[in-house]
Amino acid sequence: MTSNAADFGSYDYVIVGAGSAGCVLANRLSADPRRRVLVLEAGGRDNWIWFHIPVGYLFAIGNPRADWLFTTQEEAGLNGRKLAYPRGKVIGGCSSINAMIYMRGQAADYDGWRQLGLPGWSWSDVLPVFLAHEDHAAPPNEAHAQGGEWRVEYPRLRWDILDAVRDACEAAGIPKIADFNTGDNEGSSYFQVNQKRGRRWSAARGFLKPALKRPNLRLETNAHAERVTFKDGRATGIVFRRGEERYHVAADKEIVLAAGSVVSPKLLELSGIGDAARLNELGIAVVMHSPGIGENLQDHLQLRPVYKVDGARTLNGDYARLWKRAGMGLNYVFLRKGPLTMAPSQVGAFARSSPEYATPNLQFHFQPLSLDKWGDGLHPFAAFTASVANLRPTSRGSVHAVSPDASVPPAIRPNYLASDEDRRVAVAALRLTRHIVAQKPLARFRPREHIPGAEKISDDDLIRAAGDLGTTIFHPVGTASMGPAHDRNAVLDERLRVRGVAGLRVIDASAMPRITSGNTNSPTVMIAEKGAMMMREDARQ
Repeated sequence: MTSNAADFGSYDYVIVGAGSAGCVLANRLSADPRRRVLVLEAGGRDNWIWFHIPVGYLFAIGNPRADWLFTTQEEAGLNGRKLAYPRGKVIGGCSSINAMIYMRGQAADYDGWRQLGLPGWSWSDVLPVFLAHEDHAAPPNEAHAQGGEWRVEYPRLRWDILDAVRDACEAAGIPKIADFNTGDNEGSSYFQVNQKRGRRWSAARGFLKPALKRPNLRLETNAHAERVTFKDGRATGIVFRRGEERYHVAADKEIVLAAGSVVSPKLLELSGIGDAARLNELGIAVVMHSPGIGENLQDHLQLRPVYKVDGARTLNGDYARLWKRAGMGLNYVFLRKGPLTMAPSQVGAFARSSPEYATPNLQFHFQPLSLDKWGDGLHPFAAFTASVANLRPTSRGSVHAVSPDASVPPAIRPNYLASDEDRRVAVAALRLTRHIVAQKPLARFRPREHIPGAEKISDDDLIRAAGDLGTTIFHPVGTASMGPAHDRNAVLDERLRVRGVAGLRVIDASAMPRITSGNTNSPTVMIAEKGAMMMREDARQ
């Protein structure tokens, strides 16, 4: 028992966070009826319509009902700007408010993890894990499976402007391909999405809710974890708060932090695991010196050029007309089709910023809409967005607690565009975007560059423009990363166990040693699946 905390009982496994990873862990660990599993989620239930209608991301991001509303510190690489840093405040976590894009990344990403000294994490190791939970709309083949909990479908609408974009990509040397998820994603295609018959398919819907029927699984929402407790070098429980009440729950076997790349490192620091000097400054008793906690933050910085067009249907124009909005609603209610089923991006492309890269290092998200930033209204003119992100940034940032008070948000410093290579890639990405848009298949729509503006020509102009318009694409990873024993900054071993203490794992996107080449939600689901397998294996020993 911890002073000033009421006894909440004991469980075999306590999972902190019911986001994408936590939902998978809850499902898999509670499948053994002998194990008592508790999930602590700081957010609420997904009992709001916009968590389920795909276009609801427009209303969820930036809304305190759905988003924790984190912000970064001022970023030098972004010309002194702070960014909103959305994170899901609901069961399902970011899978309840994100772009729904199903993307595994490249085979070389995972082979690279193996080369770092992490056995069991190569592409040949993780592909069966992806397949273990997949329920793909396509017939099963060597790349896809059916029958799992993670539903994957194809978009339910098409746009002429996006078909023309794919033609323009092909004219620019980026081939059309059928599938981004075979291990080689170079080319353009329509994104596959986590939806089922026109509804968002979150991790809560796929993994958590079916498992909640089990008597050995308990979910507590609005439960804010404050710290891990320890005894004799072993994690023994969690102190959490609900309203004005504070509780301590014991874990007889293991505690899993699955609170994501922003909160999991903060919780470790509040629990006394982190850089000793930093913890001493905060007045936190040191349990273990681990200098890598909160470091190694990686994210995909997206640059969002916007092009005005003529003679093209876009969501901007449709949404501006009341009768069009009414039609969208009826189309969705009766047919589960139309713009309300849209992910924010329907067409993507993977390309190389220069021939020096062995695999694509750029990802495009083409959208038949435009706005200044997510959470703002759509522009009042017809336009499309050609978002482009550097897939493998060399800049590294950090997330750290700034107070021993768990209610104080951490300091988030992504450190975007800090390296010469990242700045070179940003310039090349904007030039490649212009090259694609200048191709003949788009000429009939008369595209004009609205943002950043065609008058920006020199490298210095484009670096400045990248700093002005760059924003997160919501893929933070790496802040409690795996690594071999000789890496002093490795927080976790290859089995996702926190080095130096017993009974504690971190299983979420913060475990990635290097960011994957694409959207990070489904790789996080894979990490959770693999982590649960490891936990069950270890429990049998």
